[in-house]
Amino acid sequence: MSHDPHQAFFDALAAEWDLQFTAEDLERLSHIVNRIKIEPGSDILDLGCGTGVLFDMLRRIIGPEGTVTGVDFSLQMARVAHRNFPFSNVNVVDADAMALPFRDSCFDMAISFAAFPHFADKQLALDEIDRVLKPGARFCIIHLASSKELSDLHHRIGGLIQDDELPPKARMQEMLEASNFEVIQVEDHSGLYLVCAVNKKID
Repeated sequence: MSHDPHQAFFDALAAEWDLQFTAEDLERLSHIVNRIKIEPGSDILDLGCGTGVLFDMLRRIIGPEGTVTGVDFSLQMARVAHRNFPFSNVNVVDADAMALPFRDSCFDMAISFAAFPHFADKQLALDEIDRVLKPGARFCIIHLASSKELSDLHHRIGGLIQDDELPPKARMQEMLEASNFEVIQVEDHSGLYLVCAVNKKID
């Protein structure tokens, strides 16, 4: 697959990526994951999975009958995730959200945690997510910061990610609707960005 400069940027961060998440962050994240009502036995797509921060939380919910498939365009992130979670129901794929290597309508849910701003073509990524989700399946975007807080952080960091932003509420809703989703929840306030939408495909 082709590589953009962001991939090398995140490759360099892979070894210490988990250190940025405090125990409080993980507790809050676990609470949010529990709020979005994942069904036991579900096949979950984790887009921009990084080192697998969500994997344990998801595995506890879906149980042995479900699966977690992590996708990351950083090969080093994907390698760490694969090494950290050598379970039969966890798969990790080095791939781009704009060209997902999966058949149509194969996942019960998709989640993107701390990754959506870095997708080079967000609308194309949403089209791909729509394609691989089953009819009526949900897609959720989660960040432990508001869109403004995240934008400010990326501007401070600068370099490749200085312009990587979360779409504000109205724009995000437009983009999701353009990719065949119905928005069911939007929260964008201090300490949280949470968007959940339902795929409108007909079975």
